[in-house]
Amino acid sequence: MRDITTSKEKLLKKIRKALLEKRDNPYPNLEDLPHYPPTDELLEVIFAQEFAAVSGQFVFCEDELQAIENLLNLADQHKWHKIYCWEPALQEFLTRYEFPYFETEKDFEQAEVGITLCEALVARNGSIMLSNSDMAGRRLSIYPPVHIVFAYTSQLVLDLKDGFKLVKEKYKDQLPSMITTVTGPSRTADIEKTLVLGAHGPKELFVFLLDG
Repeated sequence: MRDITTSKEKLLKKIRKALLEKRDNPYPNLEDLPHYPPTDELLEVIFAQEFAAVSGQFVFCEDELQAIENLLNLADQHKWHKIYCWEPALQEFLTRYEFPYFETEKDFEQAEVGITLCEALVARNGSIMLSNSDMAGRRLSIYPPVHIVFAYTSQLVLDLKDGFKLVKEKYKDQLPSMITTVTGPSRTADIEKTLVLGAHGPKELFVFLLDG
């Protein structure tokens, strides 16, 4: 009698047979294997290189005074007037140096710049780890066309898993409802395969890294 089993049925039969056979994992330590070659570069150097590669703008600051000077120069250069900051720690810093900003949502639809903190900087891919645990919430890092992130060298980690470890150590069992990573300004190439920045979020992304 001629075998009328289809190719699909034969394939499914092989899959069922394979599922019934118990085999040892051929790669039991796969997650422990290094995915990248070892490096002796400083984390800030790696982050700066990778961040620049995705169109981010990196500003290293030795102290708060240099940070505020850089911020003043940028604001003057770009003629920014609607600068928003909702996080108390950053507000205290800006107020101390008499830097003008909006601390409420007044005229937020006209916002030009949003200034926030972050959870971590992931050096390996130049990403910024953000959460909604602070007053900035979700909107301040998304709505304004320019997003400025203030971070410290103590927040630099090599890989994404190290960033999540840092967050877990900080919040314990009270993790924020939103934890996300941002890699460069918002972008899309959906329209005629042409890269467009600022399509779904900030067009410019700055990281001010303070030593400490």
